[in-house]
Amino acid sequence: MDVVSDAISAVRIGRPTTNRIKVSGTWCTRLSSYDGMGFHVVLEGSCWLLPEGGAPFTLTAGDAVLLPRGTGHVLADSPADEYAVAGAVRFEDWQGTECVQQSSPSAELLCGKYRLDGNGQPHPLLAELPEVVHLPRRPQSHPELQAAIDLLGREAGSSLPGADVAVPGLLDLLLVYMVRAWTTDPESAARWPAALTDPVVAEALRLIHASPELPWSNEELATRTGVSRATLARRFTPLVGSAPMAYLTWWRMSRAATLLRDTKAPLDTVARRVGYSSPYALSHAFSRTFGTTPGRYRTHSATLTRAS
Repeated sequence: MDVVSDAISAVRIGRPTTNRIKVSGTWCTRLSSYDGMGFHVVLEGSCWLLPEGGAPFTLTAGDAVLLPRGTGHVLADSPADEYAVAGAVRFEDWQGTECVQQSSPSAELLCGKYRLDGNGQPHPLLAELPEVVHLPRRPQSHPELQAAIDLLGREAGSSLPGADVAVPGLLDLLLVYMVRAWTTDPESAARWPAALTDPVVAEALRLIHASPELPWSNEELATRTGVSRATLARRFTPLVGSAPMAYLTWWRMSRAATLLRDTKAPLDTVARRVGYSSPYALSHAFSRTFGTTPGRYRTHSATLTRAS
């Protein structure tokens, strides 16, 4: 079990959606904000991304962009002025215009989004991601991400045998690799990249994630990580954002939500698998965290999953 995988799987639902766009000439399109994580990959050429409230920046071949909270933004052939941005065509309408699907494109993009469980709570690692994560292609940098981009360039929109299975799998890998690239960025000043590289904190997180059902205590976690209680608290709390036992409770609730959403396990089974002695004890803690009962959460999540 690892934190990045757990953080993503706790909120991802359904299959990612994607559009492959070939574009040339002068163009400017707006993508409104939405529930989910957006992404863009530049397969060929270059373009500009203008985030709401942020400075525009250029994207070149091999670059990837993740928008963890579905922030609205504009894509354009140049750093368009405010008048051009104001008149930007909606992405849904723009795909049918003459500048798209050109035989000699100036840019080729893969644009899409991942559906999120709107009734859940994102892992604090994902919550700490900036509004826009720009991952430029650099030699010897994040080779697994670049490999996924190259494979997507060959598979997406193709008629190759098995492409319908390969593309969703590659898009899932793309998300993991984009988040991983952010967590391993040595220039990041965020807390969670430091938490995942601190040997004591990382081991405590691994233990909690691997076995949330165990009767953990501060003493037991400190012993298993080879430090004192005081040292564990001093290193864990500032980087994770909560004390070890508070994080344990949060993760148990997040795991319970995932089990309710993705399985048909009865409530007493879910309770045992996340460390609660009875369905009543789980329901009380779950309602306090999510503001709804486990049964209502399961019903609502089933509706979201079918819609995706």
